Amino acid sequence: MSTNGASLQQLHTFHLPVSAHRVITVTTPDELLNAWTQAKQEQQAVLLLGEGSNVLFLEDFSGTVIINRIKGINVRESDTAWHLHVGAGENWHQLVCFTLDNDLAGLENLALIPGCAGSSPIQNIGAYGIELKRVCDYVDVLNLNTGEIERLSAEQCLFGYRDSIFKHKYQDGYAIVHVGLQLSKEWVPILEYGDLKKLDAATVTPKEIFDSVCAMRRSKLPDPNITGNAGSFFKNPIVSTKELQKLVEQYPDIPHYSQNNGTEKLAAGWLIDNCSLKGFTIGGAAVHKQQALVLINQGNATSKDVISVAHHVRSEVFKRFSVLLEPEVRFVGKYGEINAVEAIS
Repeated sequence: MSTNGASLQQLHTFHLPVSAHRVITVTTPDELLNAWTQAKQEQQAVLLLGEGSNVLFLEDFSGTVIINRIKGINVRESDTAWHLHVGAGENWHQLVCFTLDNDLAGLENLALIPGCAGSSPIQNIGAYGIELKRVCDYVDVLNLNTGEIERLSAEQCLFGYRDSIFKHKYQDGYAIVHVGLQLSKEWVPILEYGDLKKLDAATVTPKEIFDSVCAMRRSKLPDPNITGNAGSFFKNPIVSTKELQKLVEQYPDIPHYSQNNGTEKLAAGWLIDNCSLKGFTIGGAAVHKQQALVLINQGNATSKDVISVAHHVRSEVFKRFSVLLEPEVRFVGKYGEINAVEAIS
């Protein structure tokens, strides 16, 4: 389905008043390839979009927006695991619900993360102690220049903290069409964060973890259907052990989480909150009053408002903690994605 001169306000969760020259919804890899080829023949910029849950449009997009709605969930069983082949256009949370409804454990900590399955490898989504790389088996990528589908193993995806090869080598000219997940039959509960620590590892069920995660997220995060937002706006910053020691001397209660490579992850929300920025407003944009990590559209925000709030938050956190925050949200300009750090610096 193709629409010319279309509003994007209901196609991204910030719900900002922006539009695109054309919007095309596709349901198969062939349709996706045809839409991309048509746009390129017309010398138009192209943006691939899932549910728009991690995007900030800075202005109207001058080209074609392709909405990926490739669906399907196929399950195969082996001796040790359940193997899922998932269409990139499947809603991520509904996929988590599907696995639990079918007694397939392993995704429960990732409940209520907005967006499509196809977006999950790009960000290497994570929450409550689990990242996608823990369960990812492969990612099928459509080469838009050749029409061929290439399967990348999890190792080839080069997953990092909110990072992957899909933000680099495979960012332009490629589209994720399927994601392969592997859920081990030897289920081990992950109870490291928040209220999950209160659960008994010996008796807890995947459904109990799912319910707890949903309760925590709903208590902190605004529903984008009611209040426009893109979830966590900033990444949790990574600092050296030496930098952490300096911070702990000044702020003994600063939350931090040791990483495998000898660095430490800080809680961006805590840093922002301790700059007394909850509720800070410019125009129609604000820092959410319940969760400082979330920037919101109070109903009439412009892209400029959101950028201004983000700039102020970054500046205040740096002034107090000497830590520079980086956006987790992807910024899109008139012709495509731009450097988010530069946009708010």
